[in-house]
Amino acid sequence: MKLNILNKTKIYLLVALLGGGIVSCDKALDINTDPNNGSLEQGTPELVFPAAVASTAGSIGTEYAILGGIWSQYWTQSPVAAQYRTIDAYEINSSDFNNSFAEAFAGGLNDYNFVINKAKELNKPKFVLMGTVMKAYTYQMLLDIYDQLPYSEAFQGANNLQPKYEDGYTVYKGLLAEIDAALSGDITQGGVAVGDLVFGDRTRGWESNMDSWVAFANTLKLKFYLRMAYAQPAEAEAGIKALYSSGAKFLTIDASMKGFENAENKSNPLYEFNFRKLNINTNLRASKTFISWLQANGDPRIDFYFSKIGSNPFLGNNQGDYANPDPSLANVSVAKIAANADAKFISSAESYFLQAEARERYFGGNGGKDAYESGVTAAFRDAGFESAASTLLAGNYKYKMGGTFEEKLEQIIVQKWASLPGNQALEGFIEKNRTGYPKTSIVYSTDLNYIPGQFVVSKTSKIGNALPKRIVLPDSERKTNTNTPPIVPITNKIWWDKK
Repeated sequence: MKLNILNKTKIYLLVALLGGGIVSCDKALDINTDPNNGSLEQGTPELVFPAAVASTAGSIGTEYAILGGIWSQYWTQSPVAAQYRTIDAYEINSSDFNNSFAEAFAGGLNDYNFVINKAKELNKPKFVLMGTVMKAYTYQMLLDIYDQLPYSEAFQGANNLQPKYEDGYTVYKGLLAEIDAALSGDITQGGVAVGDLVFGDRTRGWESNMDSWVAFANTLKLKFYLRMAYAQPAEAEAGIKALYSSGAKFLTIDASMKGFENAENKSNPLYEFNFRKLNINTNLRASKTFISWLQANGDPRIDFYFSKIGSNPFLGNNQGDYANPDPSLANVSVAKIAANADAKFISSAESYFLQAEARERYFGGNGGKDAYESGVTAAFRDAGFESAASTLLAGNYKYKMGGTFEEKLEQIIVQKWASLPGNQALEGFIEKNRTGYPKTSIVYSTDLNYIPGQFVVSKTSKIGNALPKRIVLPDSERKTNTNTPPIVPITNKIWWDKK
């Protein structure tokens, strides 16, 4: 797979979204560099920030999202195509994801670093906060699949072409400190911030909404601390209790890149990458794991997540069973995403589920039910089925008020998992590794005793009877940075995976 979609479309997309007057030439937005170099064309925060956001949306939300979607068992490889067979078989090596890594690191993170430094120089604290939050989000998603990355020595250009790698916990602490420092700035100063494709008002030059950026920052901090819950329990608890005692507000709307339309080079990056640009747009099919769970619960979101083949009913294939010659498998339902869908980073549903878990872990469940129900309702609203949420919340999705903590956690995480297909799919994989939910089945999904929604080991697994925990750092790093850590098996756990 090659991530060439964003490099070809970023210029056109940003010109269309921001207006031709903001961009002087194509070269001004062609700001991708070697991950270990850090050099950047001269620019301004207003120009570079939206390009950086596009880099994050176009890497985390495309090839990494496909990996996450298959490993989260929303999707499986089509039996009549071959694009993602190696992912479905857990056959990942250092030749994979080179372009995605470069786009996220050298395109996105490098550019956020520039935005932050330039904004400090120009006294634009709004852009300091915006750049810091997106930098932390992008780092977090990469760290949670690679475990180690350059951080304190990154983006120094010719001053350091061999930045050291640091462990995920160290980088997490550094990013949390950066977020706190950015939040302490006076964001009422520095003039209006435009070019904000996340929360901006399109009718006013994408003028930013800083209240939403503060909520995004707080929600991201909450997410960081919950990631640490099993590895650094005391620090996680203290961090979350401090957030709540400060009166922190969390996201009630989606943090996402907006403004896409159903036109070539202007559509949602995942749609553009997987549906418009491939020679076949039916590669990603419904996994029986996910679709059987939707069907068992009478969940109407099945119509939002999948398209039927012709007049056939909704049908899923067993995970990784793409070599099955059964001709009926050509009718397995196809993954669906709208061309004009926002590219989500943290949705309002995810924000509420994070709050529900925090309430159950650290506040005796006070507020947990309300946050859980708000998360389910938000997820259904995003899918266009808000009216059905109340019915299911009174039935199959009713909160287990009298249950144990683990029963409630499972319910929260499973509902979060069900809300993430699409650009956020990688998050479903990461949360499975952190919490163990959805549970892993002791039988394959063809067995009569299989429980819908439980994960199974891929039929074509190349790593035995195990599920993957990470991916391998790409060759592009090994060739340019001698400090790149040795390759480890993809079954090795990430630092926070201690449950």
